[in-house]
Amino acid sequence: MLLLGNLFWGLSFPLIRSIELLNANLFPAGGWFVTAYALAPRYALALVALAAVVVRKGFRINWPELVTGLVLGGFIAGGTLLQTDGLRYTDASVSAFLTQLYAILIPLWIALRSRKNPGWIVWICTGLVLSGVALLGHFNWETLRFGRGELETLGSSLFFMIPILWLDRKEYADNRPSRVTLVMFAVQFVLLGAMALATAPQAHALLTPWTSPPWVGMTLLLASVCTLVPFTIMTTWQPKITAIEAGLLYCTEPIFASLLALFLPTLFSAWAAIAYANEKATMELVVGGVLITVANALIQLRRPAQA
Repeated sequence: MLLLGNLFWGLSFPLIRSIELLNANLFPAGGWFVTAYALAPRYALALVALAAVVVRKGFRINWPELVTGLVLGGFIAGGTLLQTDGLRYTDASVSAFLTQLYAILIPLWIALRSRKNPGWIVWICTGLVLSGVALLGHFNWETLRFGRGELETLGSSLFFMIPILWLDRKEYADNRPSRVTLVMFAVQFVLLGAMALATAPQAHALLTPWTSPPWVGMTLLLASVCTLVPFTIMTTWQPKITAIEAGLLYCTEPIFASLLALFLPTLFSAWAAIAYANEKATMELVVGGVLITVANALIQLRRPAQA
């Protein structure tokens, strides 16, 4: 189920990039509004759809479910905002691989928490990940810096790490996934919706995109296939395995994203009349992606019981 969820999340990378390009065409000077309004409608629609289901089963939400939803919603909203804005400045495939930094951070955090040396495999894997990140991030060795898109994507990974660790907490094992996901969507909509309102260039900017059939179609696809379904899968199935095992499975997301980015951008461009070229499997992408994927697989498989 988590593999299926990662396939849908992989689709979201070229899809969100297409929505951002549509927003940028509508609002050339939109700035952060272009990013915020690629996300707020996504969670609003997912919230309405899920609420219709939950209300029929009883709307009561207990305290652990509320806390979990608030934590997941807040951190995922922050991570998604950075990741989505980073997509304006880097390729979808690069963004997907760099996001996986959390898979190496989770075992390191567990080792730090237990005050034990994580072992030589962890340090080797850390070196592999850093090498892969340097390649994918187009690290400039002369100025010692990454580009804006790569930095924002790496920052988003820190936010995404928290929900994975939180869902591993045994005291929240009895949470009902639908209630947690509902609260999570509500938090994401409130935070990102507030940002969209605050950064809108004009008041009518909030209505203009809804007059574009391609924008509406892509937003509906993003809200349903890439949001409602995979996040429900995450809150339902991830608690049944360890955080380290989940980190391994989440490493498949960039593989799906990279494969889809090889042919979907042209299709989306024809649909929405935007300029979004298909990505190419460059040597940097292949080598960097392989380094990160191999490192994550090794570090997750070495001692699964540690989680």
